[in-house]
Order: sequence, then structure tokens, then C-alpha cells
Amino acid sequence: MEESFQIDDLDRKILSLITQNARIPYLEVARKCNVSGAAIHQRIQKLTKLGIITGSKFTIEPKKIGYKTCAYIGIFLDKASLYKDVLDELKKIPEITQCHYTTGNYSIFIKIYAKDNEHLKSILSDKLQAISGIARTETFISLEEGFNRVLPVE
Repeated sequence: MEESFQIDDLDRKILSLITQNARIPYLEVARKCNVSGAAIHQRIQKLTKLGIITGSKFTIEPKKIGYKTCAYIGIFLDKASLYKDVLDELKKIPEITQCHYTTGNYSIFIKIYAKDNEHLKSILSDKLQAISGIARTETFISLEEGFNRVLPVE
């Protein structure tokens, strides 16, 4: 079971600011929190060491680099015990951006980006369905992303 950590109001405010803009300078965070830059630096180091902050990243808009089709795929496994082996193979497919081990109808649920429907078809038939342990898949093409947000820090 994941361990949870107690964070205080200053930690919450810092997390709120840096999740809105990962490139915000520490001095600006410090000014908005009414503390020193050193205090912000120490807090962010502490939150990182605790695993609350796991890094920062740039977000790329898939359509701007030619990936026009987003799909979600439910994967049925031959046996649940094959999850780890299938997961290792799924990691080799760069178009898969998310992978979840789930309850319900599917054993695994993935998010994938393809250049177009033809590319998606190729990934499905040449890569996904060739993985030993996958019984079948069910694909849902996303027509539009309504929103994508970071969890609020409360």
C-alpha cells in the first residue's frame, strides 16, 4: 500500500503554483508564498525526496507533431498471470502513452497516439495483436479531448 505523507499549507501552495507552471522560478514562488527562495528550494527538495513530486516535463501536443488519432484500447489477456510479460512488450511500443492494469472487462487499458487511422490499424495488427498473451482488443477512437488537468492540491 502506498504511504501518504502529511503536507502543510505552504507545501500545498507550492504544489499548486508549480503544477500550474513547472517553469515558474523559485523566487516567484517564494514571493507568492511570502517566504525565502531558500525555503522554497528546501521544500521542493523535501517533496521530491518523499516522492510527492516525481519530476517536471514539457507537454507536447500530439497533433502538432503529426499524431492525429488518439485511441483507447481495452486488452483482454489469455490469463491474468501474463500481465507482467504483456506489460514488458507494451513498453516497447512508443505510440502507447499510458497503460493501466484494471478491473472490469479489460485486464489492461491503454492510451495510444497514431499518425492516422491507417497507422493505428498497423499498430493494432502488426504490434499489439502479435503479443503473446493478448486474447483480443477493443478499440475506442477519441473524437476530441474535452479537458486534461492536474489534480488539485487540497
